[in-house]
Amino acid sequence: MSNVTPFPAYGQKAGQTGFDRQELQRIMDLYGRMVSAGHWRDYALDMGRDAAIFSAFRRSAERPEYRIEKRPALRHRQGMWALIGEAGHVLKRGQELQGVLAPVERKLLKIVDD
Repeated sequence: MSNVTPFPAYGQKAGQTGFDRQELQRIMDLYGRMVSAGHWRDYALDMGRDAAIFSAFRRSAERPEYRIEKRPALRHRQGMWALIGEAGHVLKRGQELQGVLAPVERKLLKIVDD
């Protein structure tokens, strides 16, 4: 009972990549709007050493319709955020999460007649 394991200090490279609170809030806000619009029904989170991935599904038995990936190693190259489609093609890549989510958010826009 006297063994104390030190908690890794903030800023040290941990063994897992994850989303911070604001990023996850933005992604879950989009997920909630897509669920209420009837586009998505399920999601999955995968947090590994190299990437954190949020996958959104139309049905849970299918491949994800979209994957939102955060890869910090690409921060200074192509941008650490990527939006990947169902077929595995990169649809959008960038430095900011908001810009990468824009193509998905466009699906929620509706034209309203007066």
